[in-house]
Amino acid sequence: MAPQSMFRAALLVSFSVLLTVVLGFGLPALLNAIMRMLGLPETSVTECIVLIYAGFVIYVASPRIPRGSVEVKGKAVLITGCDTGFGLSLAKHLHTLGFTVFAGCLLKDKDGEGAKELDEFHSDRMKVVQLDVCSDEQVKKAVEYIKGNLDDSQRGLWAVVNNAGVSTFGEVEFTSVESYKQVSEVNLWGTIRVTKAVLPLIRKAKGRVVNIASMYGRMGNRLRSPYCVSKYGVEAFSDCLRYEMKTWGVKVSVIEPGNFIVATGILTRDIVANTANKLWNEAPDDVKEDYGKIHFEQYMALMRSYCNSGVKDMSPVLDDITDAIRSKRPYTRYSPMEPHWWIRMQVMTHLPGAISDLLYF
Repeated sequence: MAPQSMFRAALLVSFSVLLTVVLGFGLPALLNAIMRMLGLPETSVTECIVLIYAGFVIYVASPRIPRGSVEVKGKAVLITGCDTGFGLSLAKHLHTLGFTVFAGCLLKDKDGEGAKELDEFHSDRMKVVQLDVCSDEQVKKAVEYIKGNLDDSQRGLWAVVNNAGVSTFGEVEFTSVESYKQVSEVNLWGTIRVTKAVLPLIRKAKGRVVNIASMYGRMGNRLRSPYCVSKYGVEAFSDCLRYEMKTWGVKVSVIEPGNFIVATGILTRDIVANTANKLWNEAPDDVKEDYGKIHFEQYMALMRSYCNSGVKDMSPVLDDITDAIRSKRPYTRYSPMEPHWWIRMQVMTHLPGAISDLLYF
């Protein structure tokens, strides 16, 4: 088991022991009281609760069970957003494993450092494609290129990884509608646009659709509404697509990374400074007056503090994406994140809003 998995397992077990004790003593008493009020016989619920919760802990904390792997040879994968971050690293990783990689890059000219790096592989299995996921024309051309460069077009395209994404931040009243649209155009509509374009090839291969969402596709947070809106949309789209693709033998998985800011460089102090200036300068006067500069600067300081935060190693995300592509029985959702974020996501998605709001806000 990897060190991070061991740490996560230890933390989960510790948290679970505490919660199990609370449940073991408090909840049974409450349930028995309810039973008495209803005039029903009391039952020994303590053992039932402990056993059920222990089973849950074992399920969550245990390392991933091998579920068989598909043959890599002759299979091709399209990855969007290969200029930097997860996409660039994933393209290299899958190429190493033996896949033919169609690496979609926004910049393929002299300014495209990611494209240059991938071109330097000089490999027939590494094909860099000009791809702006917001452009119908570029998506169409990319699909035509893929069709013309597959080893066997009759076998189709094994997988698409919708990784291209952008992020921003800002409180709702400081964020323009245009900013919401710009983020969703890439994160949500780009995912939908590319998926629809390659689905005929994916269906032919009975392959995989892997969509990169986020922990913020499952829970909200202050300052992150534009990003959350787009990633919640990716989650919903993926669920609906999964139901529809089941009859075609196509598996659809969602990857929900936690905080990988340091690893990807998606947020820097320069980005925070530029975004902060834009938010303040474009905000309506009455909003600036009501919130005040001090309040605004406090939140911008909070965003600056995130610049050096998160997991430094991308491998948990790369491993999960690889499993979604290679496993014979991939999971519906993968959640590579630090333990405290994982616990927070479970609390916010499974407990009443009043409780999660009290704990985190």
